[in-house]
Amino acid sequence: MSGYGILVECFLTSAIMNNRRIKLGMIGGGHGAFIGIVHRIAAYMGEEYILTGGVFDSDYDQSVDFAEQLELDTSRVYEDLDRLIERELQLPEEERMQVLVIVTPNFLHYSMAKKLIEANFHIICEKPVTTTLAEALELETLVKKHGVVFSLTHTYTGYPMVRQMRVMIQEGAIGAVQKVDAQYYQGWINPVIHEKEKRAAVWRLDPARAGISCCMGDIGVHAFNLIEYTTGMEVQQLLSDINTLYDDNPLDVDGTVLLRLNNDIRGIVRASQIATAEENNIKIAVYGRKGGLKWEQENPNYLYYLREGEPVQVLKPGNPYNSDFAQQSTKIAPGHPEGIFDAMGNIYKGTARAIRGESYTEGAFPTIRDGVRGMGFIEKVVESSREGNVWVDL
Repeated sequence: MSGYGILVECFLTSAIMNNRRIKLGMIGGGHGAFIGIVHRIAAYMGEEYILTGGVFDSDYDQSVDFAEQLELDTSRVYEDLDRLIERELQLPEEERMQVLVIVTPNFLHYSMAKKLIEANFHIICEKPVTTTLAEALELETLVKKHGVVFSLTHTYTGYPMVRQMRVMIQEGAIGAVQKVDAQYYQGWINPVIHEKEKRAAVWRLDPARAGISCCMGDIGVHAFNLIEYTTGMEVQQLLSDINTLYDDNPLDVDGTVLLRLNNDIRGIVRASQIATAEENNIKIAVYGRKGGLKWEQENPNYLYYLREGEPVQVLKPGNPYNSDFAQQSTKIAPGHPEGIFDAMGNIYKGTARAIRGESYTEGAFPTIRDGVRGMGFIEKVVESSREGNVWVDL
């Protein structure tokens, strides 16, 4: 083939790929936003999406500057969400954004998601989905009414070995579940919590922006979600003891929650953002009659399989002994570490299949139902602690 022919073929291939790729918009995630970087890398990882534009910052000039750095078409950068919806809907359907990513502070999630759902856009949203259970339930109703895809980025469900854990429990590898233990320890608030002026400047400690909980709303809900995701069970009741550390600090920074799941199975969630010097220590252990499974995020390629009277077995991603679901979630050969970007990428991959109407494995991405369950957990944790550490129904 001539050089000209190769050039034409490459051009046509690129055009086809761009038409196939889902047009993605982003709300938030501009200059200095770590989570925005995670989402963008995840979106491009599977070559399923193309970032088209959005509202990257509440300051329009900063938003445009950020878009220019990404070499995006600045005509698709908007002053606010209302203008984005208005102008995108004026475009031919094949040109407009199809799915919007919401990576803003918590208090903006509900209002933005509601407007986008009512305009029939698909959504990928950071957690928690809203700041109240009532808002989450309203969004769930709207998602069903408008028939849009709503993906909630409980990122840890995207790890191959978490998915392997889920399948093994479903298939009875450890027998009937008897005990569940999930932990999420961070230490990032410790350097600021002990000085009033410093902690007052942290938005996650501000109820107006974070909602009714800091620690449980930010990270405890991830541990809760992992429990329900891996076991397939639902928490029925809980008893919590949360700690603000200082009387003038309005939101929790540490806590423990006792759980009762289906069939009176007992569990626990331990979460802290004042666990000094901890980085991102999330782990889960599920024990059954025949054995147990343990996984931790800081060493995500190892799933520990425990069986009565036998040596501990270590399962790793990319190997043929894993389930189809785990294999679908693995991108590279065995022995090559996969991490947080890959986990988020798996959620984006599952979401893309749903948007296109293609078949996908159940659990390929968290849904609005996970958001509702999460908000119910957060509200009941706060209620249980406020009422004197009592059991409450979820």
